[in-house]
Amino acid sequence: MGRPPMQVRPTLVRLTEDALDRIDAIAGPNKRAEFIREAVERELKRREKGANAK
Repeated sequence: MGRPPMQVRPTLVRLTEDALDRIDAIAGPNKRAEFIREAVERELKRREKGANAK
């Protein structure tokens, strides 16, 4: 068995060392991708909500 697929595609994102260090400090070890996925989803929802309000 195993985990069901997450329906995600890999993508390359270039971030500064400082940004990566800050993410790692907040998210914890081996949680960088999860943190970035959550941050992107929040920002998309925020911007979509703003676009619909106009």
